[in-house]
Amino acid sequence: MTLLLTPRDVALIVQAQGMAGALRCLAHEVEADFRRWNDFDKSARSASHSRDGVIELMPIADGALYSFKYVNGHPGNTRIGLSTVMAFGVLADVATGEPRLLSELTLTTALRTAATSALAARVMARPQSRTMALIGNGAQAEFQALAFHHLLGIHRIRLFDIDPAATARLQRNLRHVPGLELHACSSAADAARGADIVTTATADKTHATIVTPDMLAPGTHVNAVGGDCPGKTELHPGVLEAAHVVVEYEPQTRVEGDIQQMPPSFPVTELWQVLLGQARGRQHDNQWTVFDSVGFALEDFSALRWLYDSARELHLGAPTELVPALTDPKDLFGQIALHGRARSAACRAVTAATTSDS
Repeated sequence: MTLLLTPRDVALIVQAQGMAGALRCLAHEVEADFRRWNDFDKSARSASHSRDGVIELMPIADGALYSFKYVNGHPGNTRIGLSTVMAFGVLADVATGEPRLLSELTLTTALRTAATSALAARVMARPQSRTMALIGNGAQAEFQALAFHHLLGIHRIRLFDIDPAATARLQRNLRHVPGLELHACSSAADAARGADIVTTATADKTHATIVTPDMLAPGTHVNAVGGDCPGKTELHPGVLEAAHVVVEYEPQTRVEGDIQQMPPSFPVTELWQVLLGQARGRQHDNQWTVFDSVGFALEDFSALRWLYDSARELHLGAPTELVPALTDPKDLFGQIALHGRARSAACRAVTAATTSDS
């Protein structure tokens, strides 16, 4: 049987662990997997691009487990009542190929993205950072705000979105979080003013320039979350040229991240190298640092494993016959007859009961 987790199940896991606890657990799992980077069979995601968006598959495996995520990115979806990003994923046994878990990953992607952002900032931002600008207040924004608040001690967040209603929603959703101050700003430059960390999480599939060099104070860490496919950027090239840039998986980020603007020789460091101490997150306090985050399959692997373990511990999810249970593993065709006989018997029972009642 395959365990099926719905958005309700994931929400119940987060409620049971608490938002801070869930983010800490996820960050711990993501860090542990990045630290065993060489154990994984890795590849860049496979993407199908259209005029309106992108649909992607993200596979990865270690010696024991295989996972993939299906995810889309369609910025215009909100106009028709759909999420910009929708996702689900599978965790399977490498030895047999049997799927252990089929889970929603729309909520979970927001959680794991925020946890990974905070993990990278922990080794890249200045330790005394307390103020963050959050530019782009869409579906990811609350998760980013809470991860930086709970995991890094950020207590003041300066907000900007071209849609004031998005900022108002974020303020409404987080108004009761103890110790968190939220300030709406009039522009991206206004939000970035005085910020120790600048997080960009915009949705438009364009070569946008959200952050320019003149907006950043010395030592600012930029957490660039929104640029995640070809043709979609957020940072001025001058920011990248002057910064120490860390990425998740270089072959993927070269195509999808903000560094797609830069020549192939542009130097970057992968996050696992920083976590293992093979490279530094920053060289000095006045240096700009950039986490050019596009989302990598390893983070979904970590999230799916966290979901599976948490659901079993909390007795959540529905065992589902996703693949047929065969008495004779070679007799797949027999399943058609078996279920056909079961349906016929059920129909006869209904007919008999109806006739008896009449």
